[in-house]
Amino acid sequence: IRSAPYATRKLKVDARESCAHLKRSSVSDHVLPENPQFAQLSRLVRHLGEELASYRKRALSAEASLRTMESDAARAAGTSPKRVLELERENADLNKRLTAARSRTETMLARVRFLKQQRDSAG
Repeated sequence: IRSAPYATRKLKVDARESCAHLKRSSVSDHVLPENPQFAQLSRLVRHLGEELASYRKRALSAEASLRTMESDAARAAGTSPKRVLELERENADLNKRLTAARSRTETMLARVRFLKQQRDSAG
């Protein structure tokens, strides 16, 4: 039993005759006018399409090449891309800690200078 919504069955003869007008295409025939400007525009559009396809092909090729080089470099360094990301995060954390330590050191140095200045002016 065909109960699916996409099941097909043949149309009856009178139904086929009533649908005959639907067999004609509602889209106009692809006949280009004889206008030279239109022909030139058509050539330009076709050329641009071909050029775009070649650029896309080159871009995809370059991206694949880059991915290959990145994975080769990571393999040569003995690190996985995951490890590289982990190291980059660790490096960023260390840079933040270094900046904070530098700030505290400068504050401490300013205090020492102040105390030295106080001692020299009192003595």
